[in-house]
This record gives sequence, C-alpha cells and structure tokens, in this order.
Amino acid sequence: MKKLSFYLMVMILSLVVLPTGTYAAEKNPTETPKEIPAEVQTMLNRLEEIKEMDKSDLSSSEKKELRTEVKTIKKNLKATGHGIYLSVGAIIIIILLLILLL
Repeated sequence: MKKLSFYLMVMILSLVVLPTGTYAAEKNPTETPKEIPAEVQTMLNRLEEIKEMDKSDLSSSEKKELRTEVKTIKKNLKATGHGIYLSVGAIIIIILLLILLL
C-alpha cells in the first residue's frame, strides 16, 4: 500500500512539474506590462493621498467620511477585477490536497 501511494504521488508530481518548464520557455520576454486604466489610477492616487493625510486635526465625522470613501474605493477596485482572489473554500481544498499528498 505504501508503494502504491508513493508511485501515485511521484506520477502526479511529474505531471505537474514537467509542463511548467515547457510553458516557461514559450513566453515572450519582450512583452510590455499592462497599463493601468486611468479610472483605476485615479482611485489609487486618491488612496495614496488619504494615506499621506494628517488625520490628527480632523473631526470624527470627517474621519468617518474618509473611512467610507476608502471602503468604497477598495470595493470598486475589487470589482474591476485587477488581481487574483482565492475564496476560502479554494484555499481549504488546496491545503487538504497538500496534506493528503505529502
């Protein structure tokens, strides 16, 4: 039984490791990085402005407005789809597979 699980693990790892080397050689190294859209860049700039602000002299209502603005900007940035987001279920499945295979 131990030999079977060992051979199965070696087979799966060989299938996972070998194709990544072939895909890495096919990429074009002269690709330019994607440009950030103007709308997204303005939101990122506003977030930087808020981070650099001196908030010690603001009233509590002004701070609350800033917090809500930051939350809405972050929500909009997530909605644009720039980035990779993993759900909790996907992370749990990945961890379980790693535990079972190792």
